[in-house]
Amino acid sequence: MKAMILAAGRGERLRPLTDTCPKPLLPVGDAPLIVHHLRALHRAGIREVVINTAWLAEQFADVLGDGSAFGVSIRYSPEGATGLETGGGILHALPLLGDAPFLVVNGDIHLDFDFTTLHLREADCAQLLMVDPPDGGHGDFALDSNGRLSPEGAGTRLTYSGVAIIHPALFAGWRAGLSREEVRGDPPIFRLAPVLRHAMRQGRIGGQHHRGHWTDAGTPAALKALETRLRAPSKR
Repeated sequence: MKAMILAAGRGERLRPLTDTCPKPLLPVGDAPLIVHHLRALHRAGIREVVINTAWLAEQFADVLGDGSAFGVSIRYSPEGATGLETGGGILHALPLLGDAPFLVVNGDIHLDFDFTTLHLREADCAQLLMVDPPDGGHGDFALDSNGRLSPEGAGTRLTYSGVAIIHPALFAGWRAGLSREEVRGDPPIFRLAPVLRHAMRQGRIGGQHHRGHWTDAGTPAALKALETRLRAPSKR
């Protein structure tokens, strides 16, 4: 299986840190945030990784190179200066990802999850890893007892972690799930969430609840807390 790390975002909430460094390349613990993902992907047996880039794109190749230092092969999917959002970025990278299901990981999260335990069910077009809503939030989608996700429905409201297995079929007819206002530009710029909600209403999206560590490192406070966690001595 190939993997894609979403790394094209501007990181507005982390300014001024991200004025000179892309968010996934910010150091945390003993390495840039994105390197923690590369290590986890390697442990899971994944050897081919696609990284989309936009803001300060040249820094990724400078830091990560071709991926050989991390035991993987990296191919970059450049999106220009402003990026194509999560949905547009994946659509743009599909020629590099191929026809088989692939793993997607947000570049600005950190978690203690074994990627080999996430599986796509037959006939589904995505399997999302879900976590408890941070800070008592409402959550993104409802996960029912059969492992099915819905935008609004019976089940436990959970937050999308930013980790998923996606089948390229999710993007067949992708415009059907978006309003005209939700798509702009050429190549098209759009978010992934409306595409997922459309497929959920068709019963084609499954979910898995991760109860371990997960951090959205998108704010200075969250980044500092993650740094403290990773620097803390291991408890034996």
